[in-house]
Amino acid sequence: MHIDLDRHSGITLSEQIRTSIADRIQSGLLQEGEKLPSVRKLSKLLDVSLMTVFHAYELLEQEGLIDRIQGKGTFTLGKSKGSKHRPSQNDSGKPSLDWQNAVVDYLPRAQYWRMMQTPLLDVAKLSMAALHSSLIPTEWISKQFFQYAQLDSTLLTEYGPVQGDSKLRGAVLPYFREKSIAVSPNEIMILNGSQQGIDLVASTFVGPGDCVVLEEPAYPCTIDVLRKRGATVYTIPIDEEGMQVDRLAALCDTRPPKLIYTNPTYQNPTGTVMSARRRAQLLELAQSYNAIILEDDATSDLYFGTKPPPPPIKSMDRHGHVIYLKGISKFISPGCRIGFLIADGTFITRLVSSKGISDLGSPLITQKAILPFFTSNQLQKHLPVLREKLKERRDLVLQILNRMAPKSVQWTKPDGGLNIWLSLPPTMNADDLHTFALKEGISFLPGHVCFPTQQQYHHLRLSFSYLDMHSLERSLITLCRLLQDFTSSDQHSQRMMPM
Repeated sequence: MHIDLDRHSGITLSEQIRTSIADRIQSGLLQEGEKLPSVRKLSKLLDVSLMTVFHAYELLEQEGLIDRIQGKGTFTLGKSKGSKHRPSQNDSGKPSLDWQNAVVDYLPRAQYWRMMQTPLLDVAKLSMAALHSSLIPTEWISKQFFQYAQLDSTLLTEYGPVQGDSKLRGAVLPYFREKSIAVSPNEIMILNGSQQGIDLVASTFVGPGDCVVLEEPAYPCTIDVLRKRGATVYTIPIDEEGMQVDRLAALCDTRPPKLIYTNPTYQNPTGTVMSARRRAQLLELAQSYNAIILEDDATSDLYFGTKPPPPPIKSMDRHGHVIYLKGISKFISPGCRIGFLIADGTFITRLVSSKGISDLGSPLITQKAILPFFTSNQLQKHLPVLREKLKERRDLVLQILNRMAPKSVQWTKPDGGLNIWLSLPPTMNADDLHTFALKEGISFLPGHVCFPTQQQYHHLRLSFSYLDMHSLERSLITLCRLLQDFTSSDQHSQRMMPM
């Protein structure tokens, strides 16, 4: 069992161990009845004192999450607190799998996985930063799949190039030129979604102890990918202009980063946009310290005014410092799982090799089905309609928040993207609010999963793109009523959260 411990944190090691194990139990990564390592074994594995582990187990037992049996060991009790039932081999009649508990894993944390795996039947998913089915041109895409499968059956029987279909890589050049990115097909790789790009860059260029920098708050999956690589993660806060580059400059003087991850346009989770000035400053810093910038551009096409956001950082890159990711999930179809990676020089060669090791290439049939978006006027027809419908949803959420949310709650007002970031009073815990919200049939993303180091518990992310207008309105009204009750109730957590 691998547990990341921050030995410089204000949170005790016992509490960090308790939290990590509790997360795994609550998320289902540790099933009910599984045997935990002994106090002595876990203390040796984590290089902490016996008393540190003993106290962590004590806390878990007090919460009803584990049961310690003299002479037998320590067992998980599962999600149902206080349950004393432990399924055994005799309960199910199946062979024991207890040996698996001795196999070390390197899962960095279970919090985000737990949030995404929460049973959400009949739940309004304000947690889902994806498009409602009515916003996706499903009929048109289905037609492309059918036509290409009929025309060329080899699309279903053969592997495609690891770097991606050459026709699609050529067809997207005008799209990227509109973003002021001058690129050749040889500098583009097609991905199974931009998330794969993050993983490929991390597995190719980031190793144990490497210094990497993230915005704070950050996209949760990026945190997990980099932690899995054993990187030393530093965070730079964002404000209304995006990442505070002056603070990054101060960090670079003492700990020059190997990789800087940024989501500069309608940032996930806050929706902020990095100014053009800071984009130029960030690139200048990367050039000065020979750092890689991983620019994740998921939603720059989803602007709500007449003026698009500033061009990508990649558009200014002349020395190959920026690896640029562009997914289509947020504006065409999440189910197609297609993304694009742009890199220069040997970076693209190394990343193509990494993808070949990973999956031998993305499905050709999907690449062909997406191709007409970039060879016809379909994308030009689709995007304005999508922007208008997303703006309607954004406006509805802001209207309800302005009318019903408590005055102590603050939120961002994004000019594009899919998300709104809410901040509760610092004494309140959004995880507790989430528990009540689920009982009312609503989910959102608790903000603590967006903080790599010193977690803050009084934020949450609302995504306004996944629900139809009626469900969105109903859910927001219910959530605002919960916020009203929560802010006026003494039942919420009074523990001061780290700022």
